[in-house]
Amino acid sequence: MESVAIQSQEGTTSYSVKLDAFEGPLDLLLFLIKRDKVDIYDIPIAHITRQYLEYIELMKELDLDIAGEFIVMAATLMRIKVRMLLPKTQDDEEEDPREELVSALLEYRKFKEAAQILKAKREEQSRWFPRTDVSFLSDLPEDEVLVEASLHDLIFAFKKILDTQPKETFHTIDYPKVGVEERIEYVLNCLAQKDGVIFPELFSDTPIKLVMVVTFMAILELIRLQKIYIRQTKHFSEIWVFRNEKK
Repeated sequence: MESVAIQSQEGTTSYSVKLDAFEGPLDLLLFLIKRDKVDIYDIPIAHITRQYLEYIELMKELDLDIAGEFIVMAATLMRIKVRMLLPKTQDDEEEDPREELVSALLEYRKFKEAAQILKAKREEQSRWFPRTDVSFLSDLPEDEVLVEASLHDLIFAFKKILDTQPKETFHTIDYPKVGVEERIEYVLNCLAQKDGVIFPELFSDTPIKLVMVVTFMAILELIRLQKIYIRQTKHFSEIWVFRNEKK
């Protein structure tokens, strides 16, 4: 896994969060393909490239230290997109520009699925999140089991929250001083009052983008410290945040 660094400048102090999260650009591409229900054998390269680049931009906006391989993949996607847009001539070979990428994705998916099966077997005897702990979720079917949400799910959920916020008028806003430690305390206080909260609820106290970004950083730090954990009924569904009572 790649090491993700998140930094926040508070005066002259740099606050850094280290989180082992990303498994590489192929993992991100598989996430996008699965989320958008795309045929892996017939990838709409323009759509996937746009989604991939939006994700990279959000990582930059959050001051995430992006591994070089993510940038290389972005360039590869752009190259494939350009090749598919060029008019074909009689001398062109029939090879699909996406063929190499599809082969790499299929190979990666095979190993990823095998790893997930092994992980499921390890956790089968001692689930970290037993079904009895979520009885307060009255709308959840009795046979439904919450699964661990991926960081990709979390970041896209945060992007969705940011996208729904009104544009800020910078010259009329007096930005408050806010630190990661302060927002960590805020998140823990929210979870002290309830058994669990839906992810957007942690950002409902203020619409200011700066505060929301710092809150997201606080959530990542709490995940790293294993003080909280995130779950959903299935990938791409609503994310729930819970406090880890063992910490």
